[in-house]
Amino acid sequence: MPKTTFKSSVELKEGMRCQASARNFLVSMDEPPSLGGTDRAMNPVELLLSSLGGCLVISAQAFAGECGVELKDINIELEGDLNTDGFLGKDPNVPAGLLDIRAKVNINTDSPSENLNKLIETIEKRCPVSDSLRRNIPVSVSFQQS
Repeated sequence: MPKTTFKSSVELKEGMRCQASARNFLVSMDEPPSLGGTDRAMNPVELLLSSLGGCLVISAQAFAGECGVELKDINIELEGDLNTDGFLGKDPNVPAGLLDIRAKVNINTDSPSENLNKLIETIEKRCPVSDSLRRNIPVSVSFQQS
């Protein structure tokens, strides 16, 4: 399959709350009160973690058959550490983004361990969101006044 371009747009709604749209779907984002929001939705960092988790789950389901694994269930708990001093501008030496991400993947299957290991290896190689985060892809942001 050739290169595919995915698109999303995000607009400010009220306060810190914003709304993303992609295809025919909407996702709201906000911040907790401690970061100036109203806590009406996940914040962008939580959404990033959720995107990684969702992509890992979808990858597992997509590749299970080719690896000879029958998934009964899969769930993932994700955590990411962020020092808010970077985001809030309190310390210029602290990165604004996540310092690390941890994902604990629980796979319920009766399939042989060699098949499960093949699935895990395939997910690690082919999960698009995980690959994007690990490769540190270029991000280009341009600003314009309107």
